[in-house]
Amino acid sequence: MEVVHKIGRRKTAVARVYVSEGKGNIIVNKKDLKDYFTTATLQYKVMQPFSLTDTEGAYDVKVNVYGGGITGQAEAVRLALSRAMCEIDEENRGVLKPEGLLTRDPRMVERKKFGQKKARKKFQFSKR
Repeated sequence: MEVVHKIGRRKTAVARVYVSEGKGNIIVNKKDLKDYFTTATLQYKVMQPFSLTDTEGAYDVKVNVYGGGITGQAEAVRLALSRAMCEIDEENRGVLKPEGLLTRDPRMVERKKFGQKKARKKFQFSKR
């Protein structure tokens, strides 16, 4: 099997994932998965595509991720891995789609408008 390359995004985070057959090593930005994503919640999010498709330990993954915060990065990696699992075996799609792992979350931070304090907050009104 050749290397499968996929991209995932969330908020401002972008993850590029390279999946190849192996023993289950996951390297994120040249660090081990557990060193990069330190909390159990984030590790669970990243591992979700593997646990749902029963392929834990079957693939080696190399991840480049940048931008955003730690949670956005974890969810970007999850989307990229889900897309890669679908390319490896089309049957994985039926498992991942009902869980919502193939949907790019479109929510972004709204931009600040001029003449306002923040995106929606206004300056305090003064009659005079």
